[in-house]
Amino acid sequence: MLANANILSENPRYMDSGSTKHLTYNMDDYGASISYDGSAQVATANGEADDFTTTVNVIADYDQHKKALLEYIEEVTTNAEEIQKRVLSEILSRNEHVEYLQRKGLHGHTDSETFKKMLPVITYEDLKPDIDRTSSGVRKRIPMTEEDAERRYFFRSLVMPIVDQYIPGLDKGKVMYIMISVPQDKTPGGIGLSYSSTDFYKTSYFKDGFNNNPYNNYTCPIEAIHCEDSNQSMYSQVLCGLYQNDQVLRLGAPFGSGIVSIVRFIQGNWTSLCNDIRNGRIDNKKITDLLVRKAVSKLLSIKPNQKLANLIETECKRDETWKGIISRLWPNAKYIESVVTGTMSQYIPYIEFYSNRLPIVCARYACSEVYCGINLNPLCQPDQVSYTLIPTMAYFEFLPIISDQHDQQELVDLTAVKLGNEYELVVTTYTGFYRYRVGDVLRVAGFKNNAPQFNFMRRNNTLLSIDTEKTDEVELQNAVNVAAIHLKKFLSASLVDYTSFADHHTTSSTPPGHYVLYFELQWDKNNFSILQTTVMEECCLLIEESLGAEYRECRVDKKLIGPLKIVETGTFDKLMAYAAREGSSVNQYNTPRCVKLAPIVQLLNSSVVSNYFSPNPHKLPRYRSLTYFRSQNAQRLLMGHDVSDIAFISNKLSSAADKNFFDLLFF
Repeated sequence: MLANANILSENPRYMDSGSTKHLTYNMDDYGASISYDGSAQVATANGEADDFTTTVNVIADYDQHKKALLEYIEEVTTNAEEIQKRVLSEILSRNEHVEYLQRKGLHGHTDSETFKKMLPVITYEDLKPDIDRTSSGVRKRIPMTEEDAERRYFFRSLVMPIVDQYIPGLDKGKVMYIMISVPQDKTPGGIGLSYSSTDFYKTSYFKDGFNNNPYNNYTCPIEAIHCEDSNQSMYSQVLCGLYQNDQVLRLGAPFGSGIVSIVRFIQGNWTSLCNDIRNGRIDNKKITDLLVRKAVSKLLSIKPNQKLANLIETECKRDETWKGIISRLWPNAKYIESVVTGTMSQYIPYIEFYSNRLPIVCARYACSEVYCGINLNPLCQPDQVSYTLIPTMAYFEFLPIISDQHDQQELVDLTAVKLGNEYELVVTTYTGFYRYRVGDVLRVAGFKNNAPQFNFMRRNNTLLSIDTEKTDEVELQNAVNVAAIHLKKFLSASLVDYTSFADHHTTSSTPPGHYVLYFELQWDKNNFSILQTTVMEECCLLIEESLGAEYRECRVDKKLIGPLKIVETGTFDKLMAYAAREGSSVNQYNTPRCVKLAPIVQLLNSSVVSNYFSPNPHKLPRYRSLTYFRSQNAQRLLMGHDVSDIAFISNKLSSAADKNFFDLLFF
């Protein structure tokens, strides 16, 4: 090890990865060097003035600033291949003396050929011993540098010029965007440790720029965001947002689950919130943090607003379903900003229900390790979202996803990916990750100039597995979606949230392992239907039929499915509270789609109110799913019948199309 060399990169600090998706940007020779005298340099060519260079005044002329940022996106996507080469060269030259690169034998080489030859493709576990040497960490930690704060700040500034092209006038009002911080810590070696979101909120870039940008005029004071008590932070931010409800032009939270959490928080606290607005002062029991109380009180004391409090109270009492509550409480809101791709897509129906179908904008794609891309078509449907990777963010490579090949595939460069193909993202970052497998699977949806645009598909992992079958999160999500539609149609029940557990326990009465699903439902319990048990059992079977052929074959032979467990209202709030007690960031929290830790399984099981099992499973041929049948009658007739009953079912089908299709499959 060299005398003054760091292990992975120069001058790191660390953050917990949590489950976040964030953005960051390098603003050295290939980005924008922002200073707070109001100027910024945007360049892409080693500090030399050429066709890529643009100078803007950030504060004095924001219109010019927006134009320059849009030109920047155009320029870097056009010259993607050349910029990628320069980014790799800069990363390697900047970190040439770090121990990791020396150990791999790179010896100062900065060309891509030597880099790919000498450095292996790695995962976090490969780097963990090196990271632990500097952070003495237990939780997964990602190295960061001061430069990253500047990089993130610039990259976030790319979003609003794009959105402004589709939704003008957003600079005339305010934004209510929920941001929750968690306590920061230090490693035994004195290196700072925090979650990526908290880390960003505490930087000078965020604080100095807070409410100085006409497109980021927040409803709450910064003290509310910095408050490390999540309940007080949420209360104060929602209170400020409601108090200024007519000025709010957009609402947001990092993930779709956060938008739903805002509604549920108001459901549990609207009486106190109305009282505070009506009286112009804060309930001291709700906010005990003195700095937060002082900052929020200053806002409320401007004018107690009894009329607004009465309006909020009326809206909260109007309808038990709370349909359209977001658009009723914030009548001037034009859209909602949140990530609803991947497994977050399950929250889309709830957000649309609560907002009267306000547009949902998925603005950015990122991971804890590096910030990656931007949605250039913000008003597209959530299932059509694609992110344009910005070539200056990191050096990007792509591992082809080929289902029938298990050997390591040769990596593909950013500009060499093929339309329609799926790849796992591999990054080399300024902060010390070299050929690092992020674990996200992306599908090439198109190109912006020479830079690819990707749909986020899933995490590249096996979520559930008991025997030889492997079920990933997308497959499980799709199966749950089918069950949710069934519940809505026959019981008027909505799926609030869900998770799963691969129970490997074996007893004399239990087959060797099974899947367990936990559902929390929202429904009118007084409207009990005699069909409840039947419909719930049908949901179990629908889930099974929606999983892969390999699973279904194992299911018949080895009975791998366990009960569908319905848990009481509030169970998943308890799950989030448990995660927060264990140090997770509420702001970055995603409901885990599979749980493994014993305390979490115990928490879920303690909240179970009913269990249901799949009736009489049968092994359908590959792709012979119930959902192929056109009529609900056909699907319901299949429920609970063994393959030996197929002649009986065929005769019962009333639709000629269903009968012909059924006969084609089975006879």
